Amino acid sequence: MLARLWSRTREAFARWFRRGPAPGRFEAGSKFSLSGWITTAPFAWPSRHYLVYVPRDRPLFGRAPLLVWCHGCKQTPEEFAHGTRVTEFADRAGCVVLLPRQKGTANPWRCWNWFERRTQRGDGEAAIVAAQIRRVRRRYRIDPARVLVAGISAGGALAAVLGVRYPRLVSAVAVHSGLACGAAASALTALSIMARGPEQDVAAIGTQARIGEAPHDVRVPLLAVHGAGDEIVAPNNAVALVRQFLRLNGHPAAAGGDLTVPPAADVERTDALAEGRSMVVREWRRDGRLVARHVEVVGLGHAWSGGDAALPFNDAAPPDATALVGDFFAEAVS
Repeated sequence: MLARLWSRTREAFARWFRRGPAPGRFEAGSKFSLSGWITTAPFAWPSRHYLVYVPRDRPLFGRAPLLVWCHGCKQTPEEFAHGTRVTEFADRAGCVVLLPRQKGTANPWRCWNWFERRTQRGDGEAAIVAAQIRRVRRRYRIDPARVLVAGISAGGALAAVLGVRYPRLVSAVAVHSGLACGAAASALTALSIMARGPEQDVAAIGTQARIGEAPHDVRVPLLAVHGAGDEIVAPNNAVALVRQFLRLNGHPAAAGGDLTVPPAADVERTDALAEGRSMVVREWRRDGRLVARHVEVVGLGHAWSGGDAALPFNDAAPPDATALVGDFFAEAVS
């Protein structure tokens, strides 16, 4: 214990008195949660490792924003960070990045178990990542009002759960190619839900999570990015996700309607992009504040848009999804 404390003290003094710009760096850790047991892997210890990226030239004083970056199936945090270039963004924006790591004993494909009933309620893996956020928030001087959770596919679905179940911990959510909280009633139906859309009323989950809140309170704004050509997670999952967060944030557009059809947006536009692509952007606001933004990218499959195509689940063509997340975060928590 004393040796570790002395080592950290020396590292801190070295950073404080180092000449020249301090480079960005990764640090590793792990966190346990007593609520983190999951029914789909009951013998998996409820602890997960994580990486933290501390951005270049992090100042000695002041509180930084936190990006929680949740990888997808068959990915590692390192691959997700590299493919999305999130460390380059963090260096420019001064953000600390938390990258939770799924383990093979919890899921053989390293998917986050978004379909697991305890996780959907806010326990399970949602509780483990929430515990990681609290630890990183304390250790790295994080601004508690600027915590964004983002992810792709299963990681995006986990981000949605955290937004619904932890609105006092999470400031905003960005979901790329993901699903709504509670979309699947069980692990057995998860694959079919990915292909055809939710089997539960996910909008009602948003309403139930809002009980007790002020009528005009915007709790957790959402960015949903999805490829119109996604054959792994059907695009109507993004529409259901938007409806869930409109309900969570008390936006009147979410009242009634088909979960697979986007509700009437306050703003809707189509932007032409390079390489023959386009994207449809829909926005919902309340009292001038952004509640949800839905970006549907025509020509994109199940991949991070604007990522490093040398890695799986990344598409180099525009738009740059990491930049979209950054722009959304800057507006959503301003």
